[in-house]
Amino acid sequence: MAAHPQIRSTTVLCVRRNGKVTMAGDGQVTMGSEVMKSSARKVRLLHDGKVLAGFAGSTADAISLFTRFEEKLQAYSGNLSRAAVELSKDWRMDKTIRHLEALLLVADTNATLLLSGTGDVIEPDDNVAAVGSGGSYAVAAASALLQHTELGAREVAEAAMKVASDICIYTNSNIAFEELD
Repeated sequence: MAAHPQIRSTTVLCVRRNGKVTMAGDGQVTMGSEVMKSSARKVRLLHDGKVLAGFAGSTADAISLFTRFEEKLQAYSGNLSRAAVELSKDWRMDKTIRHLEALLLVADTNATLLLSGTGDVIEPDDNVAAVGSGGSYAVAAASALLQHTELGAREVAEAAMKVASDICIYTNSNIAFEELD
C-alpha cells in the first residue's frame, strides 16, 4: 500500500493589541511538493462573530473540529476556555476524532488558546500566538513589531504574515483576516 503524501502545514497567527484581536491565515494547501490550492480560508468567525478560530493541518479534520468546537461554544454559552477544554478532552478520548490531524488557534476578546489532539489547551503568555509550519516566523516578527512599534493588531498581523510567507515554503501571501474589537 502506497503511503499518503505528507500534507504540510500553513501559518495562522493571532495578535492582540489595544483591545483588538486579529487572526490571519494564509491560503496555501500543499500535498507533497505540489501546491493544491492557494486560496483556502483557514480563519473564521464562530459563535455569532464573537470567537475567532484558525487551523493548521488537514483541512477536512479542521472543518470537523470547527463544527465540534462551535457545538461546545453553544453548549457552554460562549465560554471559550470551557469549550476548548471540553473539545480537547473529546479530541483526545473519542475514537472517532482521536486521529484528526490539525491544530486549532481560537480567541475571543479575553483570551487566545491553542488546542491540540493530545489534550493541550495552551494560553500564551504574550499577545501573539501562531500555529503551522510558518508559525514561529510569524510569532517572531509580530513580537518584534509589538515591542518596537505602535502598529495596530491588524497591521502587525499583516506585516508578520508577510515575513512568514517570504520564509516558509508552505505559507503563501494570500492572507485572510478576521477581527474582534
